[in-house]
Amino acid sequence: MLQKTMSGAALGLVQYVVVRSDLMTNLAWPVGAVIAQACHASTAVAHLYREDQNMQRYLADLDNMHKVVLGIESETKIRNLSEKLQEAVIDHKLWIEQPEDTPTCLVTKPYPKDE
Repeated sequence: MLQKTMSGAALGLVQYVVVRSDLMTNLAWPVGAVIAQACHASTAVAHLYREDQNMQRYLADLDNMHKVVLGIESETKIRNLSEKLQEAVIDHKLWIEQPEDTPTCLVTKPYPKDE
């Protein structure tokens, strides 16, 4: 017997991507390099939380993924956001670009939008 499960879209799953806006404005990073940071962080989250039920449902419905992409002003603010998410037990990845050792992007695991 097949078990019917709800897709990521049906559950209202959303993944948040927070990118440092100052990378382009103050540090003159090319847009492609900044987009690559979001891609790295998103891929890392998919791998880190691959066994998580919400992640599996999110990835099972590829054509209906929902991401919210936001900007944040500085290294200090993105580090502070990561600390607050850790305190709130919200799974995420703060991407640190190497060899510069620079935090560039933060991505959450998919969560129901109402959480």
